[in-house]
Amino acid sequence: MPQSKLTLSEFLPYQLSITSNAVSDLIARSYRGRFGLKIPEWRVMAVLGERPSATQRDLVTLTQMDKVTVNRASKELVDRGLIARAPNESDGRSHHLALTDVGRELYHQIVPLALSVEAEIEEILGGEQTRVLEDMLAKLRERVAEMEKRFG
Repeated sequence: MPQSKLTLSEFLPYQLSITSNAVSDLIARSYRGRFGLKIPEWRVMAVLGERPSATQRDLVTLTQMDKVTVNRASKELVDRGLIARAPNESDGRSHHLALTDVGRELYHQIVPLALSVEAEIEEILGGEQTRVLEDMLAKLRERVAEMEKRFG
């Protein structure tokens, strides 16, 4: 008989969520006070740091954040001069966003902090467990995407 009582602390989706939040918050502490960035702003910068430019629609997909969050983060970054907007010639309704020189400089200051936190987390797990966890997370993302199609 399936379990009929939910114990939140034992609920796997909840455990994944709070673990993700804890790791994100840990990394955010390394750049929030020093650089005045919130998690969504850093995620937008991190994606733009990997490519020449992206549209907001691209950023929604690549960050897995909703479009309102991406829009707010992008606006804040534009206002701070960390990213710039350029017209999208192929779609007049959107813009290409790219790190400015100042934004790229900031990105290069934050990356080592983020990577050092990642290295410490990997030390906790060890190399083999890290690879197993990465594989399990990829499998979960893939299956959740399949489930989303069923649940609409």
